[in-house]
Amino acid sequence: MDIAGKNREQWLEAYPLLQQIALTKEVWWANPNRQPASEGLACLSLKEEDVKEAEQRLRRFAPYIASVFPETKGAGGLIESPLIDIPTMKHKLEQRFGQNVPGRLLLKGDHALPISGSIKARGGIYEVLKHAESLLVDQQILTKQDDYSLIATDAVQSFFSSYAIVVGSTGNLGLSIGIISAKLGFRVTVHMSADAKQWKKDMLREKGVRVVEHSADYSKAVEEGRKESDADPNSYFIDDEHSIDLFVGYAVAAFRLKEQLQEKGIAVTKDQPLHVYLPCGVGGGPGGVAFGLKLVFGDAVRCFFAEPTHSPCMLIGMLTGKHQHISVQDFGIDNQTAADGLAVGRPSGFVGRMMAPLLEGIYTIADPMLYTLLADLADTEGLYLEPSAVAGLYGPVQLEKRGLYTDAATHLVWATGGSMVPKEIMETDYQLGVNLRTEQ
Repeated sequence: MDIAGKNREQWLEAYPLLQQIALTKEVWWANPNRQPASEGLACLSLKEEDVKEAEQRLRRFAPYIASVFPETKGAGGLIESPLIDIPTMKHKLEQRFGQNVPGRLLLKGDHALPISGSIKARGGIYEVLKHAESLLVDQQILTKQDDYSLIATDAVQSFFSSYAIVVGSTGNLGLSIGIISAKLGFRVTVHMSADAKQWKKDMLREKGVRVVEHSADYSKAVEEGRKESDADPNSYFIDDEHSIDLFVGYAVAAFRLKEQLQEKGIAVTKDQPLHVYLPCGVGGGPGGVAFGLKLVFGDAVRCFFAEPTHSPCMLIGMLTGKHQHISVQDFGIDNQTAADGLAVGRPSGFVGRMMAPLLEGIYTIADPMLYTLLADLADTEGLYLEPSAVAGLYGPVQLEKRGLYTDAATHLVWATGGSMVPKEIMETDYQLGVNLRTEQ
């Protein structure tokens, strides 16, 4: 079988790590192409001003967000999450793995982001808002100097009802885009992959979103969504694989994180580095955040992606340099994982190339460990996350095992989703983690 110019055996011979990846073993990969942050950022098309523009747009929309989503009023309509110390979980990691984890362990609570309860509330909502602003400004319904709370009127909703928004998703991106698009008044369709949880489909339908279910994986859902959108001149397709707007929306998080770290008295320097662990699916969310972090902290931040052993698409893409031209299925990997938000077989080439000079590395984690860490976090800190969102907790252990950090490091686990999960499903996931823990 020809895979991006070589057969499977040639790839396995050229990259011995692929042999372990193809066997769905947990692996660690250090990125050999990483450059000093100043050099890596200089060769990229996106710049700091692109992220600052996104931040300004979100501030313009804050009065509207506060008026239609009461849960954001306390933050003035900004969509932001807490930064949480998790010292008891740090002790549990040390106990479970018999390893010392020097430094402070924090969790970035994107599971608690308002509106859609996941990291996708950043980029996904941002791209819809940007599109909405463009339509309103073009039709002279709005100027950028106006009070954006006027968008909440019936007249504006009626205007948006002439337009459609379409997206393909494994779940959380569809939730964020469906919820905000329906609230604005758009006709919105979410194409969901076979991996998407039923409760996410049900919630979208309750919000008035049209959900199209596919028996195939994420890539097929995206393909079908794009095809449907292209057939409608009034439709806008949100492309998780290639979208710059999603990417910069995620990157805004880094500038806000800087303020949160300062409030906690945490310095980030080369001698006191920040290690950030980001669950990765197609790559947009973690890629955008990592890009923003490098803009803010330069070489003082070290970013690592975490992927399920059965869906290591970004790892395979970056390892081989073939990005979107190679998939997990090419190596007999089934792309079946409990981490539905990470169940992606083919990575974003746009993100992979952006990360090539910036990312420190990628590790993989098996599903049983995801459930175990989910239960551990619930027991130690009272925090309940989706299986995919605890992938970052494995990061400090992986680094310590390889002697890759100093005692002065701060560890930040990015919790990508969980607060919207129905209680009975969360309880099932928790009990599975407890049972697996007992068996280990």
